[in-house]
Amino acid sequence: MPHSFADLGVPALLTDVLARQDITVPTPIQAATLPDSLAGRDVLGRGRTGSGKTFAFLLPIVTRLLKDPGAARRRGRAPRALILAPTRELARQIDDALSALAQAASLTSLTVFGGVNQNPQVRALQAGVDVLVATPGRLEDLIGQGHIDLGQIEVTVLDEADHMSDLGFLPVVKRLLDRTPRGSQRMLFSATLDKAVDVVAKRYLHQPVTHHADSAQSPVAKMDHHVLHIGTDDRLSVLTDLGSAPGRTVVFTRTKHGAKKLAKQLNAAGVRAVELHGNLAQNARVRNLDAFQSGAATTLVATDIAARGIHVDDVTLVVHADPPVEHKAYLHRSGRTARAGAAGTVVTLMTDAQVSDVRSLTRAAGIKPTITRAGTGHPVLKQLAPGERVLVPGGMPKTETVGASTGSGRSGGGGRSGGAQRSGGQGRNAGGGQRSSGARRSGSPEAQRAGGQGGRGTGGQRSGGGQGGRRSGGSARGSQRSSGSVVTFSTSSSGRGRG
Repeated sequence: MPHSFADLGVPALLTDVLARQDITVPTPIQAATLPDSLAGRDVLGRGRTGSGKTFAFLLPIVTRLLKDPGAARRRGRAPRALILAPTRELARQIDDALSALAQAASLTSLTVFGGVNQNPQVRALQAGVDVLVATPGRLEDLIGQGHIDLGQIEVTVLDEADHMSDLGFLPVVKRLLDRTPRGSQRMLFSATLDKAVDVVAKRYLHQPVTHHADSAQSPVAKMDHHVLHIGTDDRLSVLTDLGSAPGRTVVFTRTKHGAKKLAKQLNAAGVRAVELHGNLAQNARVRNLDAFQSGAATTLVATDIAARGIHVDDVTLVVHADPPVEHKAYLHRSGRTARAGAAGTVVTLMTDAQVSDVRSLTRAAGIKPTITRAGTGHPVLKQLAPGERVLVPGGMPKTETVGASTGSGRSGGGGRSGGAQRSGGQGRNAGGGQRSSGARRSGSPEAQRAGGQGGRGTGGQRSGGGQGGRRSGGSARGSQRSSGSVVTFSTSSSGRGRG
């Protein structure tokens, strides 16, 4: 087995970029797929979330486009590579991972998704884009308006294909793939390869090389699974105990209303919690996810759909506050922890009425959890989430512009630029946008997330000379406060989106 990316055929220009991020050893999915994808073959890859799929397709894309880095600017509105992602959060994270690679290769990238003003996206498209990262709905809309032509696509990636299927996106995906040239390279990555995904693979991939990096059902080796059999009245106190322990915790609920309510309850109890679900406006989703990634919030309360595909490292604990309906959701939820070889713990809360359902769920998922009858103050809670509990009066501070879709935050009211172009001149958006079309990224993603909330637009969240704007480095935590004012994050909702 190759011991480095260079052994797999990745150009030195890109291995140097990876090395600067301390990425030197390929993961199994990368080692399996890169020789074929770099050779231009169609690839069908299966690997669970956190297995390294993103770099498995980004490296061959950038390597291929290196041959002619100026082509996109000559063509305008005709990208050369397309990456389809099921959610806006995943699209943003793919673009984050792409940024340094694209910059080193003198390529431009753009992310397009719904829920934000499309004008910055359209302007960036007109300037020319090499790699387009998109959610299916917004991409089809922009194509219908004549802003995007997929006729020059050289390579297409469908990421989280099983999630696309779960969300009902496959008909749109098929229409989009029909617009890409026959004979162009196509790669499909998925945690599971069910019947619907298999239909897409057979129709659009030409003699694909299939790689299975792990079992579809096997949990991560370093992931410990526990079930806490609790009384209904103990639910909130148990979640408060676990959420106030050191480290990042993701708590899953079945419904959007449940996520909103639980986040509010945890904050009232002193846990620094933020919510993530489809009823949040895009700028609120961005602020809340950034707060969790930067460490300003320690607990993320999320629904299945909103959290699918989200890549946040160092999540030490996943709690199923509401047991999921089926085992696939359990495995995807649980995949938020024990990423990149790290250890992680998964806890499912179970009431008397849920015993039969949870037993069936864990059996279908192929796991044998440790079951403990527990309640408030039970010693097992300290074992599952060690360390001193920290409760902050009021939890996370509230924002005055709850769920608003314009004003504070990034880029015309939400989302990273509605599509920021990576290599270009400096730029700020009038809506408080951190990244406007043509804005250049500098510094680490963590510093950008935590430090970039302020911006300079109208409705900004900072006061008294906030440290937001553009840092060229620094720590994520260092930009959380400025002149005594506290960065605020949304913990309420505004009816938009799904899941």
